[in-house]
Amino acid sequence: MLKKKDYIKINEASRIPKYKQVMDSIIKAINDKHLLMGDKILSINAVSEICNLSRDTVEKAYSLLRAQNIIVSVKGKGFYVTETNMSIKVNVLFLINKLSSYKMRIYNSFVATLGTSASVDLEIYHCEPDVFINILNKKKKSYNYYVIMPHFRNDSFQHVGCSERILEKIQEIPYEKLIILDREVENLSKAAIMVYQDFTNDIYTALNKGMEQLKKYKKIILVYPSKAIYPYPKEIVTGFRRFCVKNELDYEILDEIYDSMELQIKDLYIIIQEQDLVNLVKQTRDRHFKLGEDIGIISYNDTPLKELLGITVISTDFQKMGATAARMILTEKSATVKNDFHFINRFSA
Repeated sequence: MLKKKDYIKINEASRIPKYKQVMDSIIKAINDKHLLMGDKILSINAVSEICNLSRDTVEKAYSLLRAQNIIVSVKGKGFYVTETNMSIKVNVLFLINKLSSYKMRIYNSFVATLGTSASVDLEIYHCEPDVFINILNKKKKSYNYYVIMPHFRNDSFQHVGCSERILEKIQEIPYEKLIILDREVENLSKAAIMVYQDFTNDIYTALNKGMEQLKKYKKIILVYPSKAIYPYPKEIVTGFRRFCVKNELDYEILDEIYDSMELQIKDLYIIIQEQDLVNLVKQTRDRHFKLGEDIGIISYNDTPLKELLGITVISTDFQKMGATAARMILTEKSATVKNDFHFINRFSA
C-alpha cells in the first residue's frame, strides 16, 4: 500500500472543498495505477489525522466514493479499491423534455451520484413527439442506459401522456437499459427502472398536510396554464379539484396571473409557472398586501431561490429522484419507486 503522501494531496490554498480533494486524490491514484483493485486504502481516522482534516470531511469523501462504487468497506477490515480502470465508463443517454432548473437538478444529481463511472449525454426534445422519436432513432444501440422523462404535448399545446406511437418507440429499448423518470409510464410490456411523481395524489396529499395554513383563507386559486409550449400534467388539476371538493373549499382555476388582478384579502394562490409567481408577488407588493396574511402564495416545485425568498412550496425531491436512479445503475438493481413529495411551509402561505 502506498503511503499517504504518494496519493492524497491536500492544497490548503485551494477553494476546492477538502472532501473533494480527498476523492480526487484517490481517483487519480487509481487512474495512474498506483492503486489497484483489492488494494487497501487508509482508514478515515488515519486520513483525518495525517491530513489534519475533520473526520466528517473524510467520511463524506469515502461515502461518495462508495456510492460511486470506487471503493468498498469491509466490516472490521477497512476500505478497499473496487475500480481499477476509471476510463471504462457506462454510457447513458439522458432525454428530458425541457431545459428547466428542476430538470437540471435531477440531471446534476444523477451525474454526481454516478460520478466517474459513467459518461452521460444530455438531449432535449422540447415535448415534441417527433423530435423525441428522431433522437432515439439516431441514438439507438449506442448506450448502456436510456433515461427518459416522458412529457409530451399535442397540436393544441396541451400535456399528453405516452401515445401508442411513443410507447412503441420506448419499448424498442431493452427493458434492462430503460430508466423512466418523473412521470410513470403505464402499459410497458416489461418492468424497467422507474422513479416517478404521482401528480394527482401528490398535490392532494401535500395540500392536506398544509391544511393548517390553508384554512385561514377564503378562496384557493390554482394558476394552471391549460396550453403552453412546455405544458404541465393535467393530473395536477385533478388532484387540486379533488382536494377542494373533499374539503368543501371555494376554489377557482386560472390560466395565468393577469395584469391588474382582482386581488382580494384572504385569497390563496397556487402557482405553477415562474413568471406567474413573479407577477403575483409584484402585484401583491405594489398594493401593500402582506404575503402570508392578506394574500397567500404556494409555488409548485422548489428552487434554492424560493427557499431564500421564503416562498412556501409543494414539491418533489428533485435531487433524490436523480440520485435514486443513478444508484440503481450502480447497484444493478431494478425497481419502481414513487419519489418523495413535500409541503414545505415558509412565510408566504
